[in-house]
Amino acid sequence: MRTKIVWGVLGIGMTMGIGLLSVLDTGTPARSGGLSLTPLMGIERSVGMESIFQTQTPLESQRWDSIVIVHSGEPAGSPVDIAEQHKSLGYEGLGFHFVIGNGKRMGDGEIHVGYRWLDQQTGADLSGVRSGFNSSNAIEICLVGDGDRRPFSQEQMYRLAQLVSALTEELQIPADQVHLHKDLAGTSSPGQFFPRAEFEQLLASMN
Repeated sequence: MRTKIVWGVLGIGMTMGIGLLSVLDTGTPARSGGLSLTPLMGIERSVGMESIFQTQTPLESQRWDSIVIVHSGEPAGSPVDIAEQHKSLGYEGLGFHFVIGNGKRMGDGEIHVGYRWLDQQTGADLSGVRSGFNSSNAIEICLVGDGDRRPFSQEQMYRLAQLVSALTEELQIPADQVHLHKDLAGTSSPGQFFPRAEFEQLLASMN
């Protein structure tokens, strides 16, 4: 599985069931800058993934203690359009730390490393998150797609597992602190078709 042949298509798109986002930032213009890791950079987890820890602001290793996985709620999308949509709601720009494309207006398995991660900034708060969960210390990963209507691509799931594996290992995040958004709030995100068992097995095979 580690040596899958993968492909990439570059493009531009749209994003999240942002009715799920609540606390608003201020500022202009919309920020979507960051860096992209194409699927071919991550055939092996050791290839390419180390670059996510080369942040512009020094990595705050002791701060990040959980990961939350959401979906965009749209069939196609890219960081640029997500940033524009977030801006229309009052955010400065892209609210997520990472976005993983599905091959529609963004490469299948392409990982976008957002400016909030590179600058070690808090992600946009997710509405409805249960009391006691500290979202300011959570790393937010968005899968492009609507997991309530159709499954995510195999490449997306593989790259999600690669990314989560790298983050949990480097930052010593326990497995029980890797959450789906719906585990924490009254939402279906990342959708009924998110393959939880498959994801957990894939993640375990990488650790």
